[in-house]
Amino acid sequence: MTDTAVYRPGPRSWAELLVCEAKMVIRDTAGLVVPIALPMIILVMNASSAGRAVVAPGRTALDVYVLPLVFTMVLATTGIVNTPSFLAYYRTSGILRRLAMTPASPAMVLVAQLAVGVLQVSVGIAAAWTLAALAFGAKPPPNVGAAIGVLALAALAMYATGMVVAALAPTPNSAVAIGLILFFAVGALGGMFGDRGSLPDALAAIGDRLPFGAAVQALSAVWSGGAVEPAQLLPLLVSVVCGVVIASIFFRWE
Repeated sequence: MTDTAVYRPGPRSWAELLVCEAKMVIRDTAGLVVPIALPMIILVMNASSAGRAVVAPGRTALDVYVLPLVFTMVLATTGIVNTPSFLAYYRTSGILRRLAMTPASPAMVLVAQLAVGVLQVSVGIAAAWTLAALAFGAKPPPNVGAAIGVLALAALAMYATGMVVAALAPTPNSAVAIGLILFFAVGALGGMFGDRGSLPDALAAIGDRLPFGAAVQALSAVWSGGAVEPAQLLPLLVSVVCGVVIASIFFRWE
């Protein structure tokens, strides 16, 4: 009996796929600029006044409210809007189906998209933080490790939500449309357009249980030096689990 060699993609194949995914993101001007530029605009519009309003010992509204909102916007625009549009394009163009017939797996595209997305949000968050610190005197969180952990969990929640959009959207244009509607909906309920206290209690409660609002609240707690409440982390964990389950059930490779 003759053993058949199984060929699997090596490090070079992974590197080439990552480079291709990065080029796709760079060529998509709107998808590259908006996740970084839009949060930066929000930051600049609010930083001057927020930087003078002390809301906790040694902490201003810029630290506790504006930065968490800006960071969450970077994560949400990339995870909920950008990623689904790319995956929907790959599906409708037959790229995922062709990959399934090679030693490579369509799942490699998901991993490469996630890796490139992590790089993109890292650039966006680093740019926003650098601007806030140098131009407006923003302070780092008292517990940097906790901040990184919350950012990582929030990123997973946003990408899991985006995978649901990618699974259900039939075309790239519909993926963008659904992603934008979802982004603005969860953003509005999470405080993106103003003080959540102005929302009706029922809507504010819903916003707290959605990934955008939960991420903002958790990051605010970290930057203020307080403890992150389980009620702020649970919606993020639920979003990750539900997003993965729903996407795995409904996602189509072709």
